[in-house]
Amino acid sequence: QLQLVESGGGLVQSGGSLRLSCAASGFTGDYYIIGWFRQAPGKEREGVSCISVNRSNTNYADSVKGRVTISRDNAKNTVYLQLSSLKPEDTAVYYCASSVWYGSACPLRRILYQHWGQGTQVTVSS
Repeated sequence: QLQLVESGGGLVQSGGSLRLSCAASGFTGDYYIIGWFRQAPGKEREGVSCISVNRSNTNYADSVKGRVTISRDNAKNTVYLQLSSLKPEDTAVYYCASSVWYGSACPLRRILYQHWGQGTQVTVSS
């Protein structure tokens, strides 16, 4: 059974950093992607970044480019999202999600992901 578990969220001051983790289990095969999404109160869930598990392809939303780095540790079946220079508008519940993907660049479209974690709260104080 596919399972994704996020961790690493918390309260941080503006300008601070956090590293989120997404531990994956139950996957078979190599062609899948892990995406990070976030949802702020009253807003739609939006894509933040994604990575191909068996390739080095990554993708970032324009709103976080230069402040966010996604990486993976295949030995630990874990994908990380390093958040830096955090702003109050980054406050949201952050989710990781997965999908089988045979394409090149991974997409940041929520509808293309089938499996989701429970989310981890990130709160940035001003």
